[in-house]
Amino acid sequence: MNALLFADGPIALVAALVIVVVVVFFSMVPVGMWISAVASGVKIGIFTLVGMKLRRVQPAKIVRPMIKATKAGLNVKTNQLEAHYLAGGDVDNVINALIAAERAGMDLSFEQASAIDLAGRNVFEAVTMSVTPKVIETPVISAVAKDGIELLVKARVTVRTNIDRLIGGAGEATVLARVGEGIVTTVGSAQTHSSVLENPDDISKVVLEKGLDSGTAYEIISIDIADIDIGRNIGANLMSLQAEANTKIAQAKAEERRAMAVALEQEMRAEVVKAESEVPRAMAEALRSGSLGVLDYYNMKNVQADTKMKNEIGSGVKSYLENKKD
Repeated sequence: MNALLFADGPIALVAALVIVVVVVFFSMVPVGMWISAVASGVKIGIFTLVGMKLRRVQPAKIVRPMIKATKAGLNVKTNQLEAHYLAGGDVDNVINALIAAERAGMDLSFEQASAIDLAGRNVFEAVTMSVTPKVIETPVISAVAKDGIELLVKARVTVRTNIDRLIGGAGEATVLARVGEGIVTTVGSAQTHSSVLENPDDISKVVLEKGLDSGTAYEIISIDIADIDIGRNIGANLMSLQAEANTKIAQAKAEERRAMAVALEQEMRAEVVKAESEVPRAMAEALRSGSLGVLDYYNMKNVQADTKMKNEIGSGVKSYLENKKD
């Protein structure tokens, strides 16, 4: 009995060691992935897969795109895919773009596709847009013709990707901004808004001739005017505002002249009051010096009283006539 137990001990230990070795082997060596690659015709060694694990590269991220590339007839190498993965690129998206470009007859190399992907562009979407153009719509653009009428224009721009200018080229926002600028310039150079409404295709022709896609990642195929609406009469509004401003300026100048006249009148009244204040003094001096007699003084007083009475009578008659007229 003891001999049997002694014999079972080493056997159990060896079995445990075998199980541990098998578990470690299958955790380090992606045998299933290697079998799938070999079955698909991908030439990749099992130790290469182990090296990927040691370099912290997921073998599935390399093997599956490699299988797709091999089935599509692309000539790519494992080292290229692994280098792109380690650089932070999307290997699967690059392979999809290469397959789409090859099917469309486009000349796109792996280096170019990986550079586009690392630049932050969606290379597969770029290839798709190069094959199937995309339509982008501008916001409503306000432009004013020479007759002062505002036109609200909306355009649809058909673009396709220019692969050669994708790296470093401007995006959709730049294309829309340039198209908007071209529309404003074209409408602004028109003599009347009615001429623009009669021939909206003239806007498309003029804008296309400006080469607005220069320096962008896209090639403009066509610009179609989707809608034109008549907005405000900017010219009339400006004239109205100018007339209102002129009126305020004239009123300010008139108020300035009135204030100057009032000031001048007050100055003259001050001079009159000053002169009147000198009269009693002059009369006293004349009486003392004998230049003015007492009778002359009384005669002057009578004349002043008579004049005052006549003024009061005249004012009363005038008020009576005005009241009777009302």
